[in-house]
Amino acid sequence: MDNPEMAKVIFQPSGRRGEVEKGINLIEASRQLGVDIEALCGEKKVCGKCKVRVEQGTFQKFGITSSMDHVSGWQEEEDKFVTKKEKEEGFRLACAAKVEGDLLIFVPEESRAGKQVVSKAARDIPIELDPTVKLYTVTCMPPTFEEPTGDFERMCREIEKEYDLTDLSVDWHTLRKLPSAIRKGKWTITAAVWNDKEVINLWPGEVKDYYGIAVDVGTTTVAGYLCNLRTMEVIETASMMNPQCKYGEDVMARITYHQMNPGGLERMSDDLVEGLNNLIANACEATHPPKVKQKDENGKVVKDEDGKPVMVEAPEEGVEYLRLTPDDLVDITFGCNTAMHHIFLKLDPEPVGLAPFPPVIHHSLDIKVRDLGLNINSGSYAFILPNEAGFVGADNVCVLVAEEPQKKEEIALIIDIGTNGELVLGNKRKLISSSCATGPALEGAQLSCGMRAAPGAIERITIDPDTHEVDYKVIGREAWLKFSEPEQMQTKGICGSGILDVLAELYSSGVISKSGRFAKEQKSDRFRTNPDNPRQKEFVIAWAKETSIGKDVVITQKDIRQIQLGKGALYTGCKLMMRRMNIDKVDTVKIAGAFGTHVDKAKALTMGLFPDCDLEKVSSVGNAAGDGARVALLNRAKRDEANWIARNVEYIELTVESDFEQEFAAAMMLPHMNDEFPHLEGVVPEEILRQK
Repeated sequence: MDNPEMAKVIFQPSGRRGEVEKGINLIEASRQLGVDIEALCGEKKVCGKCKVRVEQGTFQKFGITSSMDHVSGWQEEEDKFVTKKEKEEGFRLACAAKVEGDLLIFVPEESRAGKQVVSKAARDIPIELDPTVKLYTVTCMPPTFEEPTGDFERMCREIEKEYDLTDLSVDWHTLRKLPSAIRKGKWTITAAVWNDKEVINLWPGEVKDYYGIAVDVGTTTVAGYLCNLRTMEVIETASMMNPQCKYGEDVMARITYHQMNPGGLERMSDDLVEGLNNLIANACEATHPPKVKQKDENGKVVKDEDGKPVMVEAPEEGVEYLRLTPDDLVDITFGCNTAMHHIFLKLDPEPVGLAPFPPVIHHSLDIKVRDLGLNINSGSYAFILPNEAGFVGADNVCVLVAEEPQKKEEIALIIDIGTNGELVLGNKRKLISSSCATGPALEGAQLSCGMRAAPGAIERITIDPDTHEVDYKVIGREAWLKFSEPEQMQTKGICGSGILDVLAELYSSGVISKSGRFAKEQKSDRFRTNPDNPRQKEFVIAWAKETSIGKDVVITQKDIRQIQLGKGALYTGCKLMMRRMNIDKVDTVKIAGAFGTHVDKAKALTMGLFPDCDLEKVSSVGNAAGDGARVALLNRAKRDEANWIARNVEYIELTVESDFEQEFAAAMMLPHMNDEFPHLEGVVPEEILRQK
């Protein structure tokens, strides 16, 4: 029976959750659950840094109803920091609001003490420059009484003469800029032309450099690549957590939220658009000089009329700054999985979640950015890459655009690991794709001590096979535990790369058996029965003295099962696809996504993430989906190629295979129930690898 003195609290986007005692404030609740919220004034309600939002509605995924009625009443100190509009939207100060019932709390980026680490760096890949938007500079003859042709026609006439572009149209918002721009440039003007058809922006005089941004919208993270469209240089990479995380960690949870809550689709879309505009603004802001607090002649910080410090630019000597604004961006491309695509565009995603999982549209789209609410040059178009199938979307198309297995002889297996795992297998003769529900466990959710990749998260783990002692490294600290004092670690939980490590290490050290169960014979006191739950067996990764949350970080039997489910789904997908292609091995394995940046390929093979392969042929391709979106930004022919890929890759639905359940059960074993792994010989002890 539920304890009436306790309430369930979930913090997003960290994903941390648990029961806390009613009556404590949200700051204390966040501490108990391992979430860092800024509280610079020591909860005296005078800094306003702990602003959070109470989400309202029924959240089926989490089994709770969250409401403003589930927190204590408004306090007058909050009026100083929370505007009337924010109050209506559910914002509170975490130090003032007390828990009185179940809650879903969204912690804005600026209120997070431990900022999320999102690994989405752009790779140096070959791209042939041919952007969809191009610049044309012309000098026109001023109008006269004898020749009073309109400004636009006058400009188009010169463009046709010099560049052989005909029949240009013009965006209405852009046309309004023309009279002043052409005169300010003394009849020399630079036009940005989209797809050789439409003038979408104008500048007085001659302009050479111009900019666009490619965006990868994932279920959990969003990354943007601000590029110079003349030189292809990546000026800035910006990333953020997908603000939709609060509606559920996976796509089905968000589809369910849409079904269960009137206006839910619009709300999720609006949240994403707001986040995208912030992402774009932050990318542009990075091209400006850094800012510091202004000080008077006595060294005292100058404050404005609201009492906030006045910030002034502090440019570095000898550094030139582009000083871009969002309005300087003239092109934008998006790669999204199918559910994110539909929610972003406010297309009903419900059919995507029902067999046979049809999307509303397969083909790519060109949509005016102002119609989407995006704050870049208002005349520009957003290019939305095409979808392959219900659960294999434009993000997978982007991977293929970047990696080009369709142009090679070798048979490649590409695994894009995220909340939803996407697989591609084949070569230039045939490509097949599938998706598998890896679930959020591999990203830290649904595990007792799992968390997203933020400072304090365990990202690397080793377990001594002789003593079962643990060594680990946390994000934000270079030194491993064995080179540190315990209290220096400030551990909070385990993130994705640590989760991949821990299963392989538990298995290869003998802490758990091939089945995933804890072995009967243990070599340390790290294995135990949970003091508060005699039915829960667990293994201690970090003792309480090593943590900042005041309790042990553990991996439980239930956690191990959750990880096995995720890895089993991936392996099953790989094996069934290989069977469909009538092959028993692949030439190369490429691991994409944020995991692809951090995964230890030997440990990934040890846990059975994919079928046996020469480790020399396993490689990381980083955020290939983001790379593909960038390729589409910089080469318009790749946009046509993306549409071809979307319609010519064969999608297979794994769950309808007659022996799916049997294969899945076998793939739950470590590394597999029956399949041989000769490339693990010498990596995993013989007695462990050969156990039955």
